[in-house]
Amino acid sequence: MSAYYRIAVDGFSSCGKSTLARQIAEVLGAVYIDSGAMYRAATLLAIQNNCIRDWHLDTGCFMPVIQHATIEFRTTDNHLLLNEKDVEKEIRSPEVADHVSEVASHGFIREIMVQMQRSYSEKSPVVMDGRDIGTHVFPDAEVKIFLTAEPRIRAERRYQELQEQSVNISFDEVFENVKKRDEKDQNRSVAPLRKADDAIEINNSYLSRSEQLEQALEIVHKKIGDVL
Repeated sequence: MSAYYRIAVDGFSSCGKSTLARQIAEVLGAVYIDSGAMYRAATLLAIQNNCIRDWHLDTGCFMPVIQHATIEFRTTDNHLLLNEKDVEKEIRSPEVADHVSEVASHGFIREIMVQMQRSYSEKSPVVMDGRDIGTHVFPDAEVKIFLTAEPRIRAERRYQELQEQSVNISFDEVFENVKKRDEKDQNRSVAPLRKADDAIEINNSYLSRSEQLEQALEIVHKKIGDVL
């Protein structure tokens, strides 16, 4: 077991998991681990090494590459470093977004990512968000929060974000995407999304970000207030 505390923030898509996890880490002085960014980094690495062909990952090409890669988060600004290079901008590119689901679907990559994620908690207290952090990555985490909100509200939030980015898409399309993502996340064969038995749920459908953070910090202090 790690000498440091681990806080797992899981939940459905478009719930604001990353925002909440980042806020908690900032308040507590812990390291925030963006698990999604790690899979984006792996995808960027696959692209750089020409291991994606016809939209499919060539596992024979990529396995030796990912096994020798380093993926870390810089503590000063939380930027992701791939093989010691800051790739925070590159991992947000449309090309990476197009291929990340394919790369993340492979079991051996998930195993490597989970090993890395667990190693981070041996160096410092961490707050990590995702869909299987409390059930798979850190099943014995000291604090587990499960974030949820009504599907239509999540779709409205996501639609607003896309509108601000000038993305041409209808609300109905976004709403359908949210529902399909929920179904896929809950029914995937590897580490599906589910609430851990000992996780505490926060429904943020009608909460502001500050109210959500307040509730989360109350949970944290009840669970590990004596070590903070």
